[in-house]
Formats: sequence, C-alpha cells, structure tokens
Amino acid sequence: MIKIAIFGVGLMGGSLALCFKGKPDLHVVGHSTRLSSVHKYMERGVVDSATTSLREAAEDADFIFLCVPVGSLNDYLGQLAELKLKPGCIVTDVGSTKASVTACARSLDLSPAVFIGGHPMAGSERSGVEAASSYLYENAFYVITPDHSTPVEAVERLRELLKLTRANIVVVDADEHDDIVGAISHLPHMIAVALTNQVRKYNDSNSLYAQLAAGGFRDITRIASSDPNVWRDILVNNREVMLRLIQDWNEGIQQFSDMLAAGDIEGIGEAFRTSGEFRNSLPERRKGMIHSIYECYVDVPDHPGIIGRIATELGNRRINLSNIQIIESREDVPGILRLSFRTQDDVDQAVVALGELQYSVHF
Repeated sequence: MIKIAIFGVGLMGGSLALCFKGKPDLHVVGHSTRLSSVHKYMERGVVDSATTSLREAAEDADFIFLCVPVGSLNDYLGQLAELKLKPGCIVTDVGSTKASVTACARSLDLSPAVFIGGHPMAGSERSGVEAASSYLYENAFYVITPDHSTPVEAVERLRELLKLTRANIVVVDADEHDDIVGAISHLPHMIAVALTNQVRKYNDSNSLYAQLAAGGFRDITRIASSDPNVWRDILVNNREVMLRLIQDWNEGIQQFSDMLAAGDIEGIGEAFRTSGEFRNSLPERRKGMIHSIYECYVDVPDHPGIIGRIATELGNRRINLSNIQIIESREDVPGILRLSFRTQDDVDQAVVALGELQYSVHF
C-alpha cells in the first residue's frame, strides 16, 4: 500500500486527495493541526484517514504533499527534516513560488527522502476543503521543479502519481518558474490591487467612481479581491523577481506617458495592435494561474418569476449554475442577469439553450 500524506487539506490539498482516494493500493492521510479540521476531512470523505500528529502522518509516507501557505512551507520542511522519513519518500509542495522553497529544502537534510517542488496552476474563487474537487486539475498545467541532483527515478514516480490528476505535467527549473509565474500571475495581481486602490482614493471625494465602475472595471480588477494573507506571502517570497518586473512595468507605463505627451497616435495604436495580436494567440480554453470567468448576460423582461424560470430551464438541461446576479435595469433593457458557471462547456450549453427559448444572450 502506497501512503500519501497531505498537509493542509483545503482546496488544493483536498482536490489532490480526491484524485488519489479510492485508487488501488493508495492510502491518503490528511493532516491538520486542528482536530476540528481532521474531523471535517473524515466527515466529507476526502481522505482515508486523518491526524493532528505530523510524525504519524509523515514517517512512513511514500509521498508527502505540503499544501500549506507559502509562508509556512519552510517551517514544515524544517519539521520534516527532524523526522526519520521513509527511504525514497518524495516530499513536494503546491506553492506558487519555487526558488525559495527549493533553496530551503536543499539547505536541510531530508535524506533519505527527496524534495521536488510542485505547482499545480489551477484554482477557484472558493476556498477550503468544501470547495475541493477531483476535477480541479484536469487539463491544467502542473509544474514540477526538480534540480540537477534529483534522481530521475524520483521524478518519474512523482509524474506517474500526478497523472491521476489528469493535469499536463511540465518540468521547469525553479528560477525559470518564478520568472514566468511572476509575469503572468503575480504582477497582474499587484497591478489590479494598485489600480483598484487608485480608484478607491478618487472615490473618497466623488462616489460616482464606484457607481460607474461596475461591469468592465469590476471584471478586469477581479483578482484584486484575492486573499491578502496568501498574496503577501507569495509576493515577499518572489520579491527579487517582482522588483525586476515592476521596473519593466514602470518602463512600459513611461513609454505610454511619453507617447501621450507627444500625441503619438501611431505609437499608441501600435501598442494596442501588438498586445492584441499576442493576446489573441493565447489559448482560450486552458486552465491557468488566473482562473477563467465562465459567464454570460441575459436580457430579461420585468415579469414575476422570470429568474426562477431561467434557472429551472437550465436545471432541466442539467446545466449547473454557480451564481446568478441581477444587474440594475437600464433604460433600453428591462433587466439583465449575469449567469456564472463552473466550466466553459456549461456556458456554451446555456447560451444555446437560452437562445432556443428566445432570450437575448451576450457576453
């Protein structure tokens, strides 16, 4: 029996547990420092067993997944280094920065275990074990970051286990990972926060900013609502990369400033053209660091029960809604519903179904 220990059975760890649980010859153990969480794991059937004892969870494990906040990873590695781990045990993590945790593992004596950094590039707006799903990683990229001293056999064993997540496994150097993820995820989060706070300050003296910021502004700054505790740890752990990226960003903004000051219409147009060309070349339906929005808008008449009828029609077609938002009516349209879904396939089916029912649907 292969024992898999998961420290931190929340969204990420719980989803891994559900991918492994019930498979032949695999036994999944969940760990939490809180007894109430241990009970929750077992009540929800996410793991085969659970414990508050780090030693009990780790010492005879074949695989150890550290699914704790980035700021806690080094502490957990330090505790594991004090234990007698099973020969050949693979210790990995799911943090979104890799260089710092890899350096920490290298500085410790984890032998006879092996550390291989990991980062499943998927997520959800929800959190906790309640949001865990065996489908979370399907078709997402799952990055692993072995270094030159990592045994090839250990890398292949981890690859083989992670195939159960149905993710696309990619091997990347830890420093290269942090450079790329810093640019495509960490920097956008910082920009969204800065932009939102800029508008917040304007709104202090004119409440029209908030009133008119619905729709597009709310969508493009959605990630500014990310968990502050999680993101402060991520950014601090990747600070050298972030400082370099911020400098590049400032240079790009300065170029825009210079073009505006000079009235450089051609330059501004070219900036939009090249960015649009690159963005349009990006994969549209692949899971990534910043999870996609799956939603559509429906123009609806102001009739009693209309929302219930739409929800019922979608339910009858087994199309799962994750959220319904009533958007304030405007002059030319009686009302608008924002319908949110969990997958692109659900959106596509909903658009077809609502079109057949003669509703006006748009994105």
